[in-house]
Amino acid sequence: MLFSILLGHQPDKFVKKIDNQTKERIRGKLLKLQEDPFPSEVERIEGYKGEKIFRIRVRDYRILYFVRYEINHIFVAKIDKRSRVYD
Repeated sequence: MLFSILLGHQPDKFVKKIDNQTKERIRGKLLKLQEDPFPSEVERIEGYKGEKIFRIRVRDYRILYFVRYEINHIFVAKIDKRSRVYD
């Protein structure tokens, strides 16, 4: 079963600004998440109330997302460099 990927405002804006090579890497990772929202390298992020937020790495970048099983959606909450993504 495939999940739909929905980007929030910040991830959408961020992806439009980055270089094409990085954009393609992030796009590839998101396409893999559609098939398997919890690959072996995924980790849960602590400290967020109400949602189970997960992160996945793409080189120096991190994608933070949560999954809604009842509607088969993955919501991408934030994409940024490692040093800024957890702020």
